[in-house]
Amino acid sequence: MESWSFPPSYDASYLPPTDSRYWFRQRETMPPGDREKAILERLRVVCRYAYDHSPFYRRRWNEAGFHPDQLRSLEDFEDRVPVVTKKELRESQAMSPPFGDYLCIPDAEVFHIHGTSGTTGRPTAFAIGRNDWIAIANAHARIMWAMGMRPGDMICIAAILSLYMGSWGALSGAERLGAKAFPFGAGAPGMTIRCAQWLDTMKPAGFYGTPTYALHLAQAARDEGLNPREFGLKYMFFSGEPGASIPGVRDRIADLFGAKVFDCGSMAEMTPWMNVAGSAETEGMLCWQDIVYTEVCDPATMRRVPYGQRGTPVYTHLERTSQPMIRLASGDLTLWQDGPNPCGRTYPRLPHGIFGRIDDMFTIRGENVYPSEIDAALNQTPGYGGEHQIVITREAAMDELLLRVEADEGTFASGELERFRADVSHRIQKLLGLRTRAEIVAKGTLPRTDFKARRVTDDRSVFREMYAQIEAESGA
Repeated sequence: MESWSFPPSYDASYLPPTDSRYWFRQRETMPPGDREKAILERLRVVCRYAYDHSPFYRRRWNEAGFHPDQLRSLEDFEDRVPVVTKKELRESQAMSPPFGDYLCIPDAEVFHIHGTSGTTGRPTAFAIGRNDWIAIANAHARIMWAMGMRPGDMICIAAILSLYMGSWGALSGAERLGAKAFPFGAGAPGMTIRCAQWLDTMKPAGFYGTPTYALHLAQAARDEGLNPREFGLKYMFFSGEPGASIPGVRDRIADLFGAKVFDCGSMAEMTPWMNVAGSAETEGMLCWQDIVYTEVCDPATMRRVPYGQRGTPVYTHLERTSQPMIRLASGDLTLWQDGPNPCGRTYPRLPHGIFGRIDDMFTIRGENVYPSEIDAALNQTPGYGGEHQIVITREAAMDELLLRVEADEGTFASGELERFRADVSHRIQKLLGLRTRAEIVAKGTLPRTDFKARRVTDDRSVFREMYAQIEAESGA
């Protein structure tokens, strides 16, 4: 296998031939059984490294009765190695600030510091060593190559350049690829209109952001009299939220910009976060198993589910030395499958991407509902204005679901609101199998976001006010 060592060592001057589909042909196309043998050997090395350097792993594994010398198969890894949760990482950092006792390198070797915002509790700090940063850049460049990007392409990074890891990973990948890195950022007031203007001027080949921001950007551009299809974008890759693997969202973005859309991204803790990502020929997400070993597991037992079934991804670093994550439970939901991929890579695949976080799911009258499913259905509805809110509550003994949905200018001005309202209600009822009420508002009524969309509200007073308004409007 090419450049297969731990700690990793990459040739900074290496690039494949421009016409090659693969960055590392052998690693990407080898028989899965041969790759799994190599992964098992790597897991033994990584687990021994973590046991020797991390009080966190040594303590947890001793309590679980596991020692790295006992690892003889991937089944042993699944059966004997306990999962790690985000809660445990936060507790470790609280007891051993700032980076926790799972930091496996000397503090002086920390090269980059990133982390969560901490808006809902203690932030989680990510300490990344210099050699890890090099490996992260190589992994991201390799995956961006698979999407079709090449040296010399201009790649716009239209995501917040802050503690958030996604933007920095995309930037490091673009730089390693030999691309023209264009770190535009996002989030400041007025930034979206300026982004549209810069894209129209610079004509970059690649674009990174969130699906929500891309849709917002397209509308802001059109409001300025610009045509997003004239930006010249060829490759748009997204992370941070579900959407880019959902046909209704993916196809809308592709149509607005005339670009190929790629889904990618696992967890900030798992950087290189593009360890699950699509390729130029393969939709959904490939699990790049030789970078991060991915299992899809039953959320209750944390045992792998068969291909073709849903579960939660559990991730293990195969190249990180600073804060290696070993069986980190994501809390997301996905479905995985095995079999031939159009691009020829022999990785398992998440054909529908990441559905969303399990704790984002809500239950209405016994039905499990993911916000991304509603998002996809609305994006396929003619007349949709680009934004909506989901309001849930319990009235008397019954769960209730109400959607507040924007109509586009043409629909709102045409006197077709009742038809549009009925269409929305019918589509969501067909999707979920339960009655849904819809309130239609003018485009621009609901707040936009430059980052991740937050559309679900569980608020009784809001629900009652909106429900009363709908009753009054409909004459019921």
